[in-house]
Amino acid sequence: MERIPHFINGALVSDAERFGPVFNPATGEQEKKVALASAARVEEAVEAARAALPGWRATSLARRTAIFFKVRELLMQRRPELAALLTSEHGKVLSDAEGEITRGLENIEFATGLSHMLKGERSEQVSGGVDVHSVRQPVGVVACITPFNFPAMVPLWMIGSALACGNTVLLKPSEKDPSSAVFIAQVFAEAGLPAGVLNVVHGDKEAVDVLLEHPAVKAVSFVGSTPIAQSIYKRAADHGKRVQALGGAKNHMVVLPDADLNMAADAAVSAAYGSAGERCMAVSVLVAVGSIADDLVEAISTRMAALTIGPGTDPASQMGPLITAEHRDKVASYVAGAANEGATVVVDGREHKFDSNGFFIGVSLIDHVKPGMKVYDDEIFGPVLSVVRVETYADAVKLVNDNEFGNGVAIFTRDGGAARQFEFDVEAGMVGVNVPIPVPVGTFSFGGWKNSLFGDTHMYGPESIRFYTRGKVVTTRWPDPSTSVIDLGFPQVD
Repeated sequence: MERIPHFINGALVSDAERFGPVFNPATGEQEKKVALASAARVEEAVEAARAALPGWRATSLARRTAIFFKVRELLMQRRPELAALLTSEHGKVLSDAEGEITRGLENIEFATGLSHMLKGERSEQVSGGVDVHSVRQPVGVVACITPFNFPAMVPLWMIGSALACGNTVLLKPSEKDPSSAVFIAQVFAEAGLPAGVLNVVHGDKEAVDVLLEHPAVKAVSFVGSTPIAQSIYKRAADHGKRVQALGGAKNHMVVLPDADLNMAADAAVSAAYGSAGERCMAVSVLVAVGSIADDLVEAISTRMAALTIGPGTDPASQMGPLITAEHRDKVASYVAGAANEGATVVVDGREHKFDSNGFFIGVSLIDHVKPGMKVYDDEIFGPVLSVVRVETYADAVKLVNDNEFGNGVAIFTRDGGAARQFEFDVEAGMVGVNVPIPVPVGTFSFGGWKNSLFGDTHMYGPESIRFYTRGKVVTTRWPDPSTSVIDLGFPQVD
């Protein structure tokens, strides 16, 4: 059986005391096993990153930029190969996998502008003969811990900016679909990245514990569920590290009575069931305002019946399986419990039959959902769309703002004034106006509010440059030595 290795100090390392299974979600069969790092193996990777740091930090911005341009070229050439790898381990359809890579490449493209992003500021003659300038310097060794749902895009979110800023990186991908991380690391190496600058270690809690506590690791980036994000934020911060930990979501899509019904229904189906709902930006709650509710539910259910669910490698498939059998069963349990809580199951995805042992489930639509029901309160992370009916715009905004999560939200309307007011009123980090999944382009930054983010810095884009660097201010004076005197007072500006 194929072993998925670590990538440490420029070399593949496949020996391990423990291995974890890697399944093909479309067949339900274990096809690979991944080496799980011991504490000693993680220590080896940390040491490689620490040893590579001085040389990489001293590498010119021009040389770093050339490497990123080469990485982009190679990933563009090998996108079909990487997409097939994603589909085989995650289960998402090939078109979705290629889209994920494209969005990840935005961050590589952003990183090619590092000469501009790392510019400091300068003021001359702030005092007699005194000038001041600022620079941004790397924080050091960075740990990047990424989730299963975007095994190529999220690593590229993190490592693009981290490496561009002159840091060295330890990437710990999900052990459920780990091969793409190694693929990406090898592409960086082929593009000219020196050994030890980017390392990949696979593992579970044992590996993560080392990364969170190791004194050489200066910053931690994480994307995952809220309980884990909160735990990682606290533990890493307690050890003096800079932390950005992105957590869960319960993204609402508000549809006002004046919205284009067909456009809203298309968007709801796409945003709720794309990638089998395994997106932190998936729409999981449709907020139908006023009279549009009945027609909107009917339009969505009609579209659901036409969806094709099957293996990600089948060009006809629009949605693939879930990542594991356990996760599929957990998603099914929310549908099973919804009716007992008083909701109406309009379409039950559990009734969809598949000629496969894969981890498939059909799409579900649940109406008359209210806060307090598990199907509303929990992040399901699967193809389940809940419909909450409210009377007014104000009710919709209150519903969104009362939720513990604040990742993304969308509004569908023809009224520009209502859309502008919604942007002003709503408490979420990313807002879409007639855009159901408002993931920012690579030149902006990604992240939520409330329990969707622990830390104060969002992912990728301009905010990532601030996270992966430290500011330094330098004050200089070149006076005539004959004017030097002793002055014990506080420095004065004159």
